[in-house]
Amino acid sequence: MHRRHFIQQLSAGFLLGTSGSQGLAANLGKTLGLPRVIVVGAGFGGLTAAKYLRLLSQHKIEVLLIDPSPTFISSPMSNLIFSNQFELHQLIFSRQAMVNKHGIRYIQDTVSRIDPEKQNILLSSGEKLNYDRLVISPGISYLFDDYAGIRDKKNGEGIVHAMQAGPQTIQLKKSLQAMKDGGVFAITIPVAPYRCPPSPYERACQVGLYFKKYQPKSKVLILDANPDVTSKSLLFKKVWANHFPKMIEYRNNHTLMDVDLQDGRLLFEVQDDITADVLNIIPPMRAGDIAHTSGLTNINRRWCGIDFQTYESTVISKIHVLGDATQGADLMPKSAQIAYGQGKACAQAITELLLNQSLKLQPQYNNLCYSFMTESTAAHIKTDHLYNSNLKTMSVIQGSQELSNSPSVEDFKQGVKWAKDIWKDILT
Repeated sequence: MHRRHFIQQLSAGFLLGTSGSQGLAANLGKTLGLPRVIVVGAGFGGLTAAKYLRLLSQHKIEVLLIDPSPTFISSPMSNLIFSNQFELHQLIFSRQAMVNKHGIRYIQDTVSRIDPEKQNILLSSGEKLNYDRLVISPGISYLFDDYAGIRDKKNGEGIVHAMQAGPQTIQLKKSLQAMKDGGVFAITIPVAPYRCPPSPYERACQVGLYFKKYQPKSKVLILDANPDVTSKSLLFKKVWANHFPKMIEYRNNHTLMDVDLQDGRLLFEVQDDITADVLNIIPPMRAGDIAHTSGLTNINRRWCGIDFQTYESTVISKIHVLGDATQGADLMPKSAQIAYGQGKACAQAITELLLNQSLKLQPQYNNLCYSFMTESTAAHIKTDHLYNSNLKTMSVIQGSQELSNSPSVEDFKQGVKWAKDIWKDILT
C-alpha cells in the first residue's frame, strides 16, 4: 500500500466512525505487539470487562468493544416508567466518554460469525478481526417458536415483552394509556430461568400504581408458569394484598402454549383460555444468538457452561462468556449486578492469563437486587458468592444472605442510588 493511501485510510479509521473504517483502525493495534481481547456486547457485563481489562493490565492489553447500538440503555429502573416515576431518556447513556478515557476501540457493528480455530470474528460489515481472547456478553434471545400462533412472524412480531428497555417499553406504556378503565392487563411469565427474576412482579406493581391513579377500575393479571413467585415471594404478595386489593391477581402454574394476538387471547397448557385488553408476553429465553450459533449453549441448548474461575467456555477455549447467557451457580440469578461482578472477575482472569501466564484467583462478588413495589418503597435481596476450588463453582458465603423484612422508603432510596452508582462505574 502506498504511504499516502495508507495515511488516508488510517485517518478515516479514527475520524469517520463507520464500522468498516473502525475495523481497519482496530486491526492496526496488533502492530503494537499488545495481546488483543475483543469484547462482544456492551451491556453491564461487556462494559465492565472492557474497562477493567484496560485498568488491570495497565493498558498492556488492547481492547476492542463491539455492539450494534450507539447508546447504552439500562433495563434496571425501566419498570418505573410505567408509573411515571422515570422517563426513558433518564436510562439512555453514551459509552463514548468511557471508551475514550480508557483507550478502548469501539466498533458499532454486529458479529456474524466466530471462528475459534483461527481465533477471529467476522463483522456484518465484512471486516475480519483477530483475537487472543474473546469475551462475549450477548444477553438473551427469545424463543418465539414456542408459540405456533406467531411462529411464522418475523422476530416475534406483535409480541411485546419489554424485557429490554427501549421502544417496547414505550409501546407497552402507550397500550396501557389507551386501554379503557376497567380493562385487563395480562402479563405472562415463563418457567425460570429468565432475565431478572423479580422484574415481571415489579412491573405488575408499577402498572398497578398507574391504574390506581388513572384507571382505578382496571386489573393486572399475573399468569406465571412457575409454581410460585420466583423472587421475594412473600413481600410481593403482601404488597399486592395491602396496596392493590382486587386490582392485582396472581395465578401460578399457568404455562402459556400459544397466543392469538388479534383477539388478545392466551392459551394455556391446562387452564382455560384468557382474554385481555393488553398483553405483556414474556417468552422463554436462551443465551443470545451469537452464543447459540457458535455452539456455546451446551446446557440444555439454552445456556453457556463456563469455568467460574476464568469465565472461559467449557466447550470452546479462549472464549469467555458473561452475564445472562451463562448457566448460573447456586442462588445466582440473571441480573445486572451478577453481570457486573462477572465482568470484573473475567477481566482479572484474562489479564493474568495473557500477561502473567498464571492463575491464582478466587473470584468473589455479590448479587444485589432492588424491587420497587410502591410509589415510595422497595425491597432488596443480597447474596455474596465466592469461588469454591473444590466444587469448581461459585458458592454462597454462609451468612451472607439478606432479604428485606418489608418494603421500605430506605430501600427505595438505596435502590435508586445503586442504579446511579453502577451506571457511573461502567460508563466512566
